[in-house]
Amino acid sequence: MYVELKNINKTFGNFKASNNVNFGIEKGKLVALLGPSGSGKTTILRMIAGLEHQDSGDILIDGKIVNDIHPSERGIGFVFQNYALFRYMTVEQNIAFGLKVKKADKEFTKKRVAELIDLVGLKGLEKRYPSQLSGGQKQRVAFARALAPNPQLLLLDEPFAAIDAKIRKELRTWLREMITKLGITSIFVTHDQDEAIEISDEIIVTNKGSIEQVGSPMDIYQNPKTPFTVQFFGNISYLKDYRQFKSFEQVDGFEKALVRPEFVRVTKADHIEKFPISVSDGIVKSVFFRGTHTELWIEVNGETVIATRRLENRPVSVGEKVHILLYKVFLIKNGELIQLENLLMKEDVTVL
Repeated sequence: MYVELKNINKTFGNFKASNNVNFGIEKGKLVALLGPSGSGKTTILRMIAGLEHQDSGDILIDGKIVNDIHPSERGIGFVFQNYALFRYMTVEQNIAFGLKVKKADKEFTKKRVAELIDLVGLKGLEKRYPSQLSGGQKQRVAFARALAPNPQLLLLDEPFAAIDAKIRKELRTWLREMITKLGITSIFVTHDQDEAIEISDEIIVTNKGSIEQVGSPMDIYQNPKTPFTVQFFGNISYLKDYRQFKSFEQVDGFEKALVRPEFVRVTKADHIEKFPISVSDGIVKSVFFRGTHTELWIEVNGETVIATRRLENRPVSVGEKVHILLYKVFLIKNGELIQLENLLMKEDVTVL
């Protein structure tokens, strides 16, 4: 592992920001620290950078314990949420700042800055000041400045938080491409599930100072391991009693039952069902157009279930009777997560 955290604890007053945190990150990976506000993700990032010091535990970078190593000596580039650009410096001066602090050769600095300006797509903007740049351009300057000293580890704290939605999506793709091209180990903090799923190689889910789950975006989304993780991802529906939906194992004493839209199949009432015994009747209460699909809110015996429907399928209308079939539900019982699959559909989970 290139970055390792072992038994890390950090407390601010009575607040436990990190509670026995353990994980490792392979070299060259782009990893998301994902969690809600106050979950401890930014504290972890700042401790890796050396901007905060853990109360106990060890942080290792490239096999070396860095607990007592100054931030400037850890070989880290840091991109702050608010860019932290020097407003009286031009683009090229901002990018060159870290090299000047390290007293790098002037010719090397000039060449390195030119390379980075070209790399991040800022050619022609070298003499502009931050006030003359868009949010996306400022973020590229901050990225280039962090890369200038050629760090072996890049840390990014909510890098897209201050940027509007369209530019944010473009920058996600850009960042993914840049990091892949450079091969630099990178960790970014975010509270945006879509962002983490879209661009990271691995996600570390944080909650109340602890690590809930670590895995690939697909694995964490499709196979949540804890009650928090299953509720943190997706547009879930809570069910008062999942047992009214057919073909599931019956479990007593659960505290919560829930289902995600991708595990709900909706068909029109005239559709011939392959598993008619598993089908429930529902009434469409709301239809929302989401661009790539429609979102349906369906009432089934007093329960409201959220589902999605592809645009190429026959549309359904508010008030229409439909068939609804669940093929996976999640139960929370005694603080543990239980996944139940539709017993008749284990061999056939095609979504219509």
